[in-house]
Amino acid sequence: MTSAPAAGAQHAPERGLAHVELARAKVNLTLEIRGKRADGYHELESLVLFADFGDRLEYRVGGPFSLSIEGPFALGLDRGGNLVERAALAYAQQHRGGEPSGAFRLIKNIPVAAGLGGGSADAAAAFRLLAAAQGAADSLEAMIPAAHSIGADVPCCLLSNAAIMTGIGEVLHPLAPIAPLPAVLVNPMLPLATRDVFAALEAAPLTEAPPAPDLPKFAGIADTVAYARKRANHLESPARRLLPVIGDILAVLDAAPGALLARLSGSGPTCYGIFSNRDDANAAAASIGQEYPGWWVQPVNLS
Repeated sequence: MTSAPAAGAQHAPERGLAHVELARAKVNLTLEIRGKRADGYHELESLVLFADFGDRLEYRVGGPFSLSIEGPFALGLDRGGNLVERAALAYAQQHRGGEPSGAFRLIKNIPVAAGLGGGSADAAAAFRLLAAAQGAADSLEAMIPAAHSIGADVPCCLLSNAAIMTGIGEVLHPLAPIAPLPAVLVNPMLPLATRDVFAALEAAPLTEAPPAPDLPKFAGIADTVAYARKRANHLESPARRLLPVIGDILAVLDAAPGALLARLSGSGPTCYGIFSNRDDANAAAASIGQEYPGWWVQPVNLS
């Protein structure tokens, strides 16, 4: 199994470190496409949960803006125009009318382009860090417009709570807190472009405004799994056609002892399996990681 910090682990702050945030990985348990809009975007409805695992973003106040990136997935991540930098610039322009400042250090634990919202989660963590470090009285909701200017997923990652997403992902319907779902995330470490998956979907044009979503209330794991089973990820089939190994991953997850549901997250290529308890999830992660050493495998709790 690919080496990674324990899910949800937080290290003690270093001397002089102002603030630390966990940029939690985003998992789309469902993703229903309602149609393709006239502007080229896809109208969707999605149940989104967040893992107790993600990137770590650190921030030191003062001095010119800088961003260092390290960690298991730092290579290949573009430092120029990184979403952390864009978030820092947007925050500075909104609150001080100037240039961003301070030193950011990003430890990249989420695979790049994994369908787990890693870049959006990093940007959202930057907004939270800047607000906390500079004593801003803004609520998270007040930062949503600036977050949306960075990307459609950033507002949801800013809150990092269970929600139904609609629109193109920017309209949030927060849900009551749910019991954590033991899960395993698996990524084949092969490229799969989101735009290619949407193109392969060939969604019909959106002809009318979708109805307001029903907002579920989950009493436990069984309720959440039942909700997901009644719905779909409409991108799973085109993603599997483009990258057949996704079908192999789903079959492996589905066959693991204690597995309740196996699906693709968003446009992929990361898949998730939900398990009846954390021991089964940990055992499945260890077994899959040993049998398929080329895959990235991470046990998590989703909530």
